[in-house]
Amino acid sequence: MASPFDSINSEAYKAYVFWSAVLVAKMLLMALLTAIQRFKNKAFASPEDTRVISKKLVPKYDDPDVERVRRAHQNDLENILPFFVIGFLYLLTNPAPWLAINLYRLVAASRILHTIVYAVVVIPQPARFLAFVGAMMPTAYMTLQTILYFML
Repeated sequence: MASPFDSINSEAYKAYVFWSAVLVAKMLLMALLTAIQRFKNKAFASPEDTRVISKKLVPKYDDPDVERVRRAHQNDLENILPFFVIGFLYLLTNPAPWLAINLYRLVAASRILHTIVYAVVVIPQPARFLAFVGAMMPTAYMTLQTILYFML
């Protein structure tokens, strides 16, 4: 009996692994970006963190710059984690390698762009929406294709 893993194209698999690793690195950098904003604005959420800077500093929970980065990070968690799952399952449908590779590239580029226009160099809408859709549509496409493939 053949395994569904036998049909995975090696080039598409390599692209999936590479772009997934890029997105993991990007999400890890979001924690660093949050810390940078906290130090820059002296906006620490925990009393023990404020004491490191100054005994007079009080916790601050609503700094707009910190919250913007945290929202961008939360958005990553809500969108990149499903991509990890469906991006791999999509490989099991034996897609055209060029299509799979370009879908992975589009998701990664769009998620990176989303962070840039939302949390690094704030650009007005519709920039963030377009970056969001640039990753959501390929992820939704892979989801639909995977469901249809395994439903039949």
